[in-house]
Amino acid sequence: MKDAKQLKLIANRNRKRIIEMVYRAGVGHVGGALSATDLLTAIYENEVDFKESRRTRVVLSKGHAVPAVYAELAEKGIIEEKLFPTFRQIDSRLQGHPYTCDIPEVDATTGLLGQGFSMAVGMAAVKKKEQDPHKVYAIAGDGEMQEGQMWEALMAAAHYKLDNLVLIIDYNKLSSSHPTNEIINLEPLAEKMRAFNYHVIEIDGHDMEQILAAIKEAKAVNGMPVMILADTVKGKGIRFMEHIPKWHSSGLTEEEYRAAMEELAQEEEELAHEI
Repeated sequence: MKDAKQLKLIANRNRKRIIEMVYRAGVGHVGGALSATDLLTAIYENEVDFKESRRTRVVLSKGHAVPAVYAELAEKGIIEEKLFPTFRQIDSRLQGHPYTCDIPEVDATTGLLGQGFSMAVGMAAVKKKEQDPHKVYAIAGDGEMQEGQMWEALMAAAHYKLDNLVLIIDYNKLSSSHPTNEIINLEPLAEKMRAFNYHVIEIDGHDMEQILAAIKEAKAVNGMPVMILADTVKGKGIRFMEHIPKWHSSGLTEEEYRAAMEELAQEEEELAHEI
């Protein structure tokens, strides 16, 4: 198990990989990938063992944030970084949304919002039936929570008391063009989910200590599914991207690429001194 300091350093490396992929491709969903990086890093590093035949599953329901998954799979040696320049190219293994046929370690082909979480509910139901003790983690966006299919799946998971299911909301509060609360206001989301019979944990989604504590708490819950409501920042880690809707999906100029990499290199140096 890696501690918070180690995970912060890995998350920094993953952000570099995300920037590299999106820059080389000329386009990509960089903002939402960066907001989910800390959450995905903690889950993959500490909860997933790809050598196990029956293992913890991770479903990226907000499939457009897939650069964050590719970055972590590279960290774990599942894919090679030399593939990064092929991101989003025809016939590449690194498509713009997760695709299980090309990378079996990706647990669900996702992209159409709402469907990934629905698949995660099904996976959790099967694990319960087979008495498989492993969890299913699903990562969804707050914009995705505006989809009707999400609420059908949420009701089903609560009805079947899927306490092996952990839904993590990457609550970065921005869609591709506007704040999510200006489109359809989700609040009070935590109270709604408690009313749905969910165990709700509210955290700072970029505080690695809080992320680890939330995962530990989620693993101890019995009799109901868990929602981790993670307060995040779109574009986290790159100051000129943070809180800016443009970076939902955009390419980087060479100047922006260099500035982003320099900022992450400086952060890496600071983090390395802490370990």
